[in-house]
Amino acid sequence: MATDSRTWIDRFAEALGVDAPSDDEVAQVLDLAGVAAHAAERTAAPVSCWMAARAGVPLAGALVAARELAASLEAPAG
Repeated sequence: MATDSRTWIDRFAEALGVDAPSDDEVAQVLDLAGVAAHAAERTAAPVSCWMAARAGVPLAGALVAARELAASLEAPAG
């Protein structure tokens, strides 16, 4: 049987020596991943989340940037 996501997240955070994300932070990460996955190929989702974390961009800012990029990619050229 697979481990539930909260247990995985909490244990992975422990393994990394960091605080586990709050439920709100998890929701924001999933929102960010969702924007990336719907605007591009699915692999963009985890890589975008990793890039935001690596850049030290707060989740709210990363989500705004992702939504702006997605909207610009959907806009007709011209």
